[in-house]
Amino acid sequence: MFSTKNKMQNKKRSFFEKLAGIGSMEEDYEEEEVKLTKEDKKNGVEWIEEESEDAELAVDVYQTNTDIVIQTMVAGVRPEDLELSIGRDLISIKGKREESKAIDDDNYFTRELYWGSFSRTISLPQEVEPEEAEATEKHGLLTIKLKKIDRDKKSTVKIKSL
Repeated sequence: MFSTKNKMQNKKRSFFEKLAGIGSMEEDYEEEEVKLTKEDKKNGVEWIEEESEDAELAVDVYQTNTDIVIQTMVAGVRPEDLELSIGRDLISIKGKREESKAIDDDNYFTRELYWGSFSRTISLPQEVEPEEAEATEKHGLLTIKLKKIDRDKKSTVKIKSL
């Protein structure tokens, strides 16, 4: 069972609260028991705690005249531990950073580096040609260049006589 404190009591809101579109400043909350039913599970309803434990990869996305470029830091990740899935308007980057040394937790003073699985799915601002994608890694910086689809490009076809 999960607990939530979202049930508000019926109280009259002040003029300021109505004007600002906020709830009562002195709202009391009651604890309400919430259960995840089999019907919820069947329909794909899940709790945040049950989501994937992958870390979200930080990215920069920008464009040039011909490309959409994505850059992200993947230092410490071997190229074979990275997976890119590219569609016309979506890209997914998945990978895993594995810790090279096993050090006893008691011997750490500070532990800020992330080790484990990470992923990121990005909706692209424009359609691209997935077959023409280029990915390079240099000094831990992964750069992905995606060719934009040129909707204005026209070509002529010569007709052959048989």
